[in-house]
Amino acid sequence: MGGPSIYETLERLAPGTSLRTALERVIQQGKGGLVVLGSNPKVAAASSGGFKLVNSPFTPARLSELSKMDGGIILDDTWNNILEANVHFIPDGTIATDETGARHRTAERLAVETGTPVVAVSEGRRVATLFYGDHKIELVSPTEVSAHINQELQSLERLRSRLDEAENRLGRLEVTGLVSYRAVVTVLQRAELALRLGKVIRGRTRTLGEEGLIAGLQLNDLLTGVEELERLVLSDYLKPLRSNSVDKAMRALSDLTATEVDDAPRVAKELGFSDLDDEADGRGHRLLSHVARLPESVREDIVRHFGSVTKLLAASEVQLTRVEGVGGTRAEQLRGFFRRLELAAHEWEPVLD
Repeated sequence: MGGPSIYETLERLAPGTSLRTALERVIQQGKGGLVVLGSNPKVAAASSGGFKLVNSPFTPARLSELSKMDGGIILDDTWNNILEANVHFIPDGTIATDETGARHRTAERLAVETGTPVVAVSEGRRVATLFYGDHKIELVSPTEVSAHINQELQSLERLRSRLDEAENRLGRLEVTGLVSYRAVVTVLQRAELALRLGKVIRGRTRTLGEEGLIAGLQLNDLLTGVEELERLVLSDYLKPLRSNSVDKAMRALSDLTATEVDDAPRVAKELGFSDLDDEADGRGHRLLSHVARLPESVREDIVRHFGSVTKLLAASEVQLTRVEGVGGTRAEQLRGFFRRLELAAHEWEPVLD
């Protein structure tokens, strides 16, 4: 699609916007309608009949009145002007669609063929549906959307709590030298599921416009650090680790279906991990990310110098100062951090999988 993204389109159709107001008027009229949100040669090729409008700025009242005619309406790319009305559209009939109504079949095929957003208003169901590329989204009432968002935010909150538990467990296992790939995969599974659910919620909040602001802030809070955690864990345990290994692994995870993400052996296989219960030793990226005021460049040098969490935790202050960027004060800070981790781990009784 060469036009606006699906998210930009949804924001421009959010409750309170002029176009959403116009669509609500069409729904109230009980007539139905079809509106093409943009014009290009492909739209023109699929159009028949109707009449052109000159100097006809878009207003909700004007669009709702024009929709009373049988044909559809074409707006310009800015959505600020109505170009044509009472247009009959004849898109390619071979384009697959699972819609049953003639108006919605036309809208879906037209959106696919022209790469332009198309909105169909159902006369019977009294709801507007956006078709854009392979997207099909009902523009339901803000109340209904908010209810979905609240439920999904609660699910995400529980998932984030489980992710934090999995990360804490991984940290303790790293300190005690008891890490298995199963613990690593558990963190990655929960992080990936949280990111996916967050994407769904973000899409819904964009359909609410300003009304979705508070939900968006809650979402940002729940997702803070999740993608970075996934990246750090992959940086710790992928073998071999090349310049593009982490990005490639993150794409591989995002390409898995929800069922596959829930399947630990499948995730392990995708990432090239050995048996889930085999011993694993991280490099220390994630662990060092929790050290206050430690520059990323110094963190990288430390990881490169020691090569594993086991060697890093066993390093003395003198050994730490041999790393470029680690002076006596920073070495003392690191040893203090490691001691606190070890004390916390000794107070914890690990339950082996």
